[in-house]
Amino acid sequence: PLALGLYTVNAVYGDTITMPCRLEVPDGLMFGKWKYEMPNGSPVFIAFRSSTKKNVQYDDVPDYKDRLSLSENYTLSIKNARISDQKRFVCMLVTEDDVSEEPTIVKVFKQPSQPEILHQADFLETEKLQMLGECVARESYPEGNVTWYKNGKVLQPVKEVVVINLQKIVDKSTGLFTMTSSLQYMPTKEDANAKFSCIVTYYGPSGQKTIQSEPVVFDVHYPTEKVTIQVVSQSSTIKEGDNITLKCSGNGNPPPQEFLFYIPGETEGIRSSDTYVMTDVRRNATGEYKCSLTDKSMMDSTTITVHYLDLQLTPSGEVTKQIGEALPVSCTISSSRNATVFWIKDNTRMQTSPSFSSLQYQDAGNYICETTLQEVEGLKKRKTLKLIVEGKPQIKMTKKTNTNKMSKTIVCHVEGFPKPAVQWTVTGSGSIINKAKETKYVNGKFSSKIVIAPEENVTLTCIAENQLERTVTSLNVSAISIPEYDEPEDRNDDNSEKVNDQAKLIVGIVVGLLLAALVAGVVYWLYVKKSKTASKHVDKDLGNIEENKKLEENNHKSET
Repeated sequence: PLALGLYTVNAVYGDTITMPCRLEVPDGLMFGKWKYEMPNGSPVFIAFRSSTKKNVQYDDVPDYKDRLSLSENYTLSIKNARISDQKRFVCMLVTEDDVSEEPTIVKVFKQPSQPEILHQADFLETEKLQMLGECVARESYPEGNVTWYKNGKVLQPVKEVVVINLQKIVDKSTGLFTMTSSLQYMPTKEDANAKFSCIVTYYGPSGQKTIQSEPVVFDVHYPTEKVTIQVVSQSSTIKEGDNITLKCSGNGNPPPQEFLFYIPGETEGIRSSDTYVMTDVRRNATGEYKCSLTDKSMMDSTTITVHYLDLQLTPSGEVTKQIGEALPVSCTISSSRNATVFWIKDNTRMQTSPSFSSLQYQDAGNYICETTLQEVEGLKKRKTLKLIVEGKPQIKMTKKTNTNKMSKTIVCHVEGFPKPAVQWTVTGSGSIINKAKETKYVNGKFSSKIVIAPEENVTLTCIAENQLERTVTSLNVSAISIPEYDEPEDRNDDNSEKVNDQAKLIVGIVVGLLLAALVAGVVYWLYVKKSKTASKHVDKDLGNIEENKKLEENNHKSET
């Protein structure tokens, strides 16, 4: 490279400077020498080499002691380049007739250290010009320049907002420069989390280069401009018995540490930290809640609804009633929202609400009125009614001859609650019959039956007794030789009502047919009355004869 038309060697601080002698070696060369020029132009010789004796001599120059080396081709090397080596050096070749000279300019460069931001502010305050920090880059040659950046963009000086001051100090012993750039800055709220950095621009052997500092983020303080209140809850809805945590926050930095909380029913604010806790809240906690800064300058509000659910069952608990009585039942709901109500009887959900105008045994059981608020998790209420339907024992007895004609089945149909105890006796002897079989006791009904084969007419007595009453009913039963058929035995209690309905229908039909037959019979009887008179007397005599025979047979049996 050429500088002002002269050959220039660019060297790095601390490295070796190599300067070739750019002259052609002439014939008759006696020796070669190197010198440098002082600022005032006077020469200082530093190295000598003879072409004939091949010896090298170095002049006693303190700055270059033990640093010089002159090769056979008269190339001069200087170790450990310094800033003071930046001079004009001259190579001289001498013959008997002439002296040739060729100058070389030496330039030395030193890369600065990575810049650092020192004396950083602990925090920045908005609307206040303050020292942000100092960017320091050390040991540079030549001196460099410092530029400040925010979020990767150059910070240009702005009066009373961005103030930059650059200082360059040279070390007299080394000639190296230290650049210090201070930045005064007035931040805004938007500067929170902004990255500040600085870059030093310097020149090296190959041209202009830059080095960047590590970015720094400053804590920017700014006042609160808005207050916010919120309800901290694990559920989206609040019900009676829950805990409520109110949290108040301000958008300033640092955030406010104390607030005033305004609770429904309280005229004065309650001073607290940023949280206020209410435990086991009731429905009267529903209302508008507010919080503000302690100076009451800013305020925010929110509305809280405490959901509740009340259930009143009338009657409830254990209730005992008599069969046939009426029992009004009501399940009244009071809630903060529309509630869903349903009834359960003996673990089975009912389709309609219970209503008892005339209690029956099948109405007895465990009733549950249950209600829920579907939108409110965990809000459920239930109350129970244990209904007991009592009744005195009622008895109905039936008899029939079995198909084998060898026995008769006598059934005692019993109703009542508590379940009656049943005993059988035979009138006359009064003995208790223990071989009775009972059906399952369902809805206050069951049957007790015995199978007998009487050789003569007997009277059976069925006794049913519970805590309310003792009921006795008797039934005459003919000897086994005389077939008897009474009402059919109930198949089971579940379909007894259906059987009764069918029986009533059949009886109605039979009665209608009998009435029709009776009318027809009367008409016919009037028609044939006269013509049948003689025949009627004959039949009567025959009947008397048969009756006498039967009486004689019975007397004979009795004697036997």
